[in-house]
Amino acid sequence: MNRDRRAFLKTSLAGGGAMLMAGCDRITSEVTRTFGETIPPTLTVAEGEEIDADFHLLSRAAFGPWPGDLERVRSMGREAWVEEQLQPEGITDTLCDLRAERFESLQFSAGNAYEFRKPVLRDELTRHTFLRAVYSRRQLFEVMVEFWTDHLNIDLNKGDCIYLKPSDDRDVIRRHALGKFRDLIRASATSPAMLVYLDGKSNKVRRGSKDVPNENYARELLELHTLGVDGGYTQDDVRDAARCLSGWTFDHKRFFAMNPSEAFFRADWHDDGPKRVLGHEIAAGGGARDLDALIDIVCRHHSTARFIAGKLCRRFVSYDPPVALINDLATVFTSSDGDVREVLKKLFASDAFLASRGALLKRPFRFMVSAIRALGADTHADRGTLEPLDQMGQGLFQYPTPDGYPDEETPWLGTLMWRWNYAIALASGEAAGVRVMLDPLVAALGGGQTSLEKGFAYFIGRRPRAEEVEALDKALAVARDEAGYDGESRRLFRQLLCGLVLSSPAFQRC
Repeated sequence: MNRDRRAFLKTSLAGGGAMLMAGCDRITSEVTRTFGETIPPTLTVAEGEEIDADFHLLSRAAFGPWPGDLERVRSMGREAWVEEQLQPEGITDTLCDLRAERFESLQFSAGNAYEFRKPVLRDELTRHTFLRAVYSRRQLFEVMVEFWTDHLNIDLNKGDCIYLKPSDDRDVIRRHALGKFRDLIRASATSPAMLVYLDGKSNKVRRGSKDVPNENYARELLELHTLGVDGGYTQDDVRDAARCLSGWTFDHKRFFAMNPSEAFFRADWHDDGPKRVLGHEIAAGGGARDLDALIDIVCRHHSTARFIAGKLCRRFVSYDPPVALINDLATVFTSSDGDVREVLKKLFASDAFLASRGALLKRPFRFMVSAIRALGADTHADRGTLEPLDQMGQGLFQYPTPDGYPDEETPWLGTLMWRWNYAIALASGEAAGVRVMLDPLVAALGGGQTSLEKGFAYFIGRRPRAEEVEALDKALAVARDEAGYDGESRRLFRQLLCGLVLSSPAFQRC
């Protein structure tokens, strides 16, 4: 798109263009409903005392079931569903594309994104991420995008990262989310966003100077991205890894370069002497090839296999995963040369995964997305929609340190009130930017015959326990007395019931 056209669009949006976009949102919503992004006529629910195994798979390997997903997994089988999800390129995602592919700034290279204002870049990247998680049929892919975004965390608030993260999301995270681990780390090492975030662009050892390598990225490469803090590396390894990386930089003002939007290598900034990393000798004179030698060493190290296996187990299985499962996944990681698909296939087929039902607390992003998906709600993630994520403590691309948002439970317990407020607002149709229609959902669950137990089972994946029924009955009775609910207020009653279940401890977990 040329500059004149872009200027016209920006001017238009300042006036009537906003109304045009609102109209486009309504049209998109209608089109997607017409072609299948809706609540089916009938829905079945889990009937067991424990969380249904198919429901469990959708709660972890996806961002929770969309209405009708449970029936589909039951029909095709869990193994076939996982196989399908591990090949996302074969899954048609047109309806999601209609919502998520409207953001112009996401198509630009790193160097050319500087012409956009920071608020536009932040708005479009976060909205795109949220809409993909809610509506994509490539759910496991989106779940892994979130995983690697944390693993290779970049905070938009540091330096020029806000200009560079959109292309990093596209060309590093999304391109390699289900590929080979080595390719992912190699792409990240020369990503302009990562070079800026962890100061790699300033890693230079000029001849005849007293420069010393900047070790920031080298340290995080070993500690957070590959081997792990207990992976067996030393300070000497960090130093020589930094020497391997010296000379790689980024400068978006290189207007006369062949490609000013990519990282480039400056031989005059590179320490070209011999190096030793993790017991491997790297000969002098390697120049730019030192980077690939380093990536090969760290990505194929046995500690890396165990570290990545452990992180995947903590995200998908347990905060304290079985050692046997970590060992199994590490073995697959090594034998497949870091093939993420093969590792995930082993993980989801494991007994430990099946046995971990309901054991993990949903992080705020998963909580919000799973609630919207369960309701089959309509959103375009416009103004105000994502503010609850900030209140709950997981604003997108805002974690300030390189380790990314935590998988532990404790850091999220202090913001549960915001979750409860959001659940009630969502169910009552008062959540900003989200349209919820409970009537089709109630009808699909049996209409007037829908019981408290059946509604609970739909959202949680199992029958409610006696104490849960008692607690819900008491809360509903109090609300009925205080608000004067009667037969004329059935819709309000349903909204309250839905909100209570979404805010319940059972829905907070997966």
